[in-house]
Amino acid sequence: MSVTAIISYDGTPNDDDALALGKRLAPAGVTLALAYVRHAHEFDPRREELAQHDAEQRLERGATLLGDPSLARHVVVGASTGDRLGELAAAERASLIVFGSDYRTPPGHIEPGTSAQHLLDGGSVAVAIAAAGLRTETDGAIGSIAVPLAGPINDVARQTANSLAEKLGATVAESPSGPVDLIVIGSQPDAPTGHVVIGGDVRTELNNARSSVLVLPAGSPLIV
Repeated sequence: MSVTAIISYDGTPNDDDALALGKRLAPAGVTLALAYVRHAHEFDPRREELAQHDAEQRLERGATLLGDPSLARHVVVGASTGDRLGELAAAERASLIVFGSDYRTPPGHIEPGTSAQHLLDGGSVAVAIAAAGLRTETDGAIGSIAVPLAGPINDVARQTANSLAEKLGATVAESPSGPVDLIVIGSQPDAPTGHVVIGGDVRTELNNARSSVLVLPAGSPLIV
């Protein structure tokens, strides 16, 4: 079964980083889709039409930047972006949601925004967070993957990293001795199966990350 990744996209520069990460994952056989969450319908029909058109235009721009005008695009409505994206992922049987970092994140670092953080606290889909500024590396690829945490906490991360590496021709390191293109991390040992829970060592790795990060639900490797 192919892996589908939904990229959360609203046209901001940090969401362009999410596009860049999605583009790097696609050669592994990951099918990409774009999603924009509107927080409410407009009561006035004309304003509703304009809001919907604006959302569709943003996603069209994202598809153009990815070089695939036929890419699946979803405009959905919900008060919580994280909740609505989680629901969309379940409906579309997507295994992964890709976010850009928070808009205040320094280049080369990662910081989950509010929506990504919401899914990292009990969500049931893998979450990838692009390093800030990734969009500037126009010809970038994933050539190196790190699995930094030892022990059972990261068994699913090792399986995922090895699967991605095989498809991408990348190398896998237990602990990054230098810059890498992607860090793969599992959830906390006490996390319920199929859910993402971070804290302790996982949070430390996120705070220290100097590359894009993929966080997996407990017991749920991402096999491409």
